[in-house]
Amino acid sequence: MTTAQPQELDVQPTPLALLLLGREADPRSERGVECPGDLPSPSDPDLVERARKAKEKLGDKVFVLGHHYQRDEVIQFADVTGDSFKLAKDAAARPEAEYIVFCGVHFMAESADILTSDDQKVVLPDLAAGCSMADMATAEQVAECWDVLTEAGIAEQVVPVSYMNSSADIKAFTGKHGGTICTSSNAKRALDWAFEQGEKVLFLPDQHLGRNTAVRDMGMSLEDCVLYNPHKPNGGLTTEELRAAKMILWRGHCSVHGRFSLDSVRDVRERIPGVNVLVHPECRHEVVAAADYVGSTEYIIKALEAAPAGSKWAIGTELNLVRRLANRFAPEGKEIVFLDKTVCFCSTMNRIDLPHLVWALESLAEGNLVNRIEVDKETEAFAKLALERMLALP
Repeated sequence: MTTAQPQELDVQPTPLALLLLGREADPRSERGVECPGDLPSPSDPDLVERARKAKEKLGDKVFVLGHHYQRDEVIQFADVTGDSFKLAKDAAARPEAEYIVFCGVHFMAESADILTSDDQKVVLPDLAAGCSMADMATAEQVAECWDVLTEAGIAEQVVPVSYMNSSADIKAFTGKHGGTICTSSNAKRALDWAFEQGEKVLFLPDQHLGRNTAVRDMGMSLEDCVLYNPHKPNGGLTTEELRAAKMILWRGHCSVHGRFSLDSVRDVRERIPGVNVLVHPECRHEVVAAADYVGSTEYIIKALEAAPAGSKWAIGTELNLVRRLANRFAPEGKEIVFLDKTVCFCSTMNRIDLPHLVWALESLAEGNLVNRIEVDKETEAFAKLALERMLALP
């Protein structure tokens, strides 16, 4: 009796596999690789003091931006906090700051570089802090989609509208093809404008924000929307489906907001009688339809600020923010809970931790520019055009 010997298979990992493993870099993707240099130990008890000293040494040369979804240990060093677009505008309003340290994710740092002057340098403490949603639409995939729309004979009728949560390449594509950018708070205004320019919209890259805005805020039907899947031939759609659609939604989503389900809403209503359910428009359509209130991160914060004492709230957005709001408003008697029972942080946003921030600030204080995010001039020009169209919206 003989035993078969296992054969050596000549299998080479694909570029995508290496990218997912963090062993390769793609300059046209949100994903990055490990930072160069030695990071301080996360257990170093002196990290807070080291960050404080480095920031103090840099003085007005540095301006630290902190996104709402950041950890408390990082957000404490932010000069301003906010959502991605607010922070990018805040950076542009501080021309005296030589260094903009963006505690957020890659596409946010790109937007800050686009909107700031050439003399300012935008730094992302960890290059691996990307965005899974932004990764779901690459420049090559979107160019192929446009070819599909052209072959269907409808490209001239289509106006691209891209969510702020997209790479600089996608923003540039949008600007080049006559479209605009939107945020979660002005998506309806952006779509109203787009439908004045053309008959159809290609909405990138978050299907849920596009669908929720079209159906909930603009009175369209779900049948007016089709889902373009970049991993299928022709996006998985027929020419007839593309021609009949008003909203061509890209198959992308937020990994955090996409986790909330209708069961989450039903469960929290059973557990907490009288609870108000407040969710972000990146949530699934059925979740948004079942919620009491829907709005952007800034809307969520303002709604809780205005809420009466003793009110109860279940919030469908990133856990760092929900926990911070719960602690902030607890003295006012407001009960604030996370919508789902499952803990759900934004994993890429959480890559910006205290060791990375300390390393970046100390490097800058020593005169070493690290992890600079720089958008090439051609991409910047078209992306800025799309952003300027958004700023000009009524």
